[in-house]
Amino acid sequence: MKLLVTGISGQVGWELQRTLWPLGEVIPCDRQALDLAQPDQMRAVLQEIRPDVVLNPAAYTAVDRAESEPELAHALNAIAPGILAEVCRSLGALLVHYSTDYVFDGKGDRPHREDDAPNPLNVYGRTKWAGEQAIQAVGGDYLILRTSWVYGLRGQNFCRKMLALARERPHLKIVDDQVGAPTWSRAIAEVTAQMVAQNPRDRSGVYHLTAAGHTSWYGFAKAIFALDPDAASHKLTTVEPIPSSAYPTPARRPANSRLDNTKLRNHFGLALPPWEVGLALALDNCHNRKALVE
Repeated sequence: MKLLVTGISGQVGWELQRTLWPLGEVIPCDRQALDLAQPDQMRAVLQEIRPDVVLNPAAYTAVDRAESEPELAHALNAIAPGILAEVCRSLGALLVHYSTDYVFDGKGDRPHREDDAPNPLNVYGRTKWAGEQAIQAVGGDYLILRTSWVYGLRGQNFCRKMLALARERPHLKIVDDQVGAPTWSRAIAEVTAQMVAQNPRDRSGVYHLTAAGHTSWYGFAKAIFALDPDAASHKLTTVEPIPSSAYPTPARRPANSRLDNTKLRNHFGLALPPWEVGLALALDNCHNRKALVE
């Protein structure tokens, strides 16, 4: 197979390059090679390469900045996925597209299922939902994978930010009334590779793909500090839980970001471990990599 991966400098894209190699020829594309804001370039590149699978983790992910850049967010998150779907259908290729828990408004006290009605609270969520709709309108063979609270050892994410702040500040205040499942980018990539390996063209649809369990941002932060192999370097002494109202942001966030992964288990026989296990493995990997370099 030829497997084209967009957004390879991002958290999931970087990991996909590594997990997909056993399946065939991986064609990594950064923004210069495949710019989602340039429809003609996108079409030309895909027609030239003619991949069997296109995996699209690339997106506009700056949630707060999207409130002031809605046109750019819409171009990357809503229009581009529809174009990818059109070209993939013409080529007979499978499209794997990544979406988000932010398509939901976070109401209720149970994990959201795939058939729950989306009702995004912010520009980012609305553009990602529009991208899902564009893909479904085109049809063809596709997997839309909704995930949540993605973190990794590169790029900008909550885990890396907390690790840095713990070495800089003695006191932190962290939101404690938003809950979700922190999900390691490598785990997302590994499950994706196993899904693609099953030749899932008869299972097109939307799937939730997150770690098991849930916590708050405060709980996630506390776990990061406790599991950090280099905790001796911390200046941090206290961590205070606060409500969302005490930390206003340009974009509203859902209070309940939990996603139900039952459909993924039933259709593919796959499931991620609890978020605590993923975090421990991620931070252990970070520690071992640092030791190897040193």
